Amino acid sequence: MSATAKRFYRLITMALSASLAMAMVGTVFTAVPAFGQEELSRKVKSKVSPLYPEIARRMSITGVVKVSVVVTPSGTVRSTKVLGGHPLLVTAAMDALKKWKFEPANEESTGVVEFKFQPQD
Repeated sequence: MSATAKRFYRLITMALSASLAMAMVGTVFTAVPAFGQEELSRKVKSKVSPLYPEIARRMSITGVVKVSVVVTPSGTVRSTKVLGGHPLLVTAAMDALKKWKFEPANEESTGVVEFKFQPQD
C-alpha cells in the first residue's frame, strides 16, 4: 500500500470514528451483572438505552460491553470503568450508563453492568 493510500485510509478511519454514536438502529441490550463479578444491588429508577453506533451496525458488530460502576448514595453514577467490550460499542454503553439513576441508599454501591449489543432486523 502506498504512503498516500495509507494516509487516506487513516483519514477515513478517523472520520468514521468521529461518527460512532450517530444513529440508533434497533439495539437489543440488557443490563445484568457480569458473571463472577459483584452484583450491583441498587435498584435502577431510570435506564437510558445505549445508541447502537451506525458504523458498528454497518459492520455487523455485535458483542458485550462490561462496565464497572460506582453509584453515589443519592443514586447518580459517580464513575465508570470499562472491563471489556468491542471498542466501537464501548462509548455507547458508557454514555448511556452515565445517565442512569438509581434508588437512594445509605452508602456508595459498586458493581458490574453488562450491555449486550445485537442489531435487530
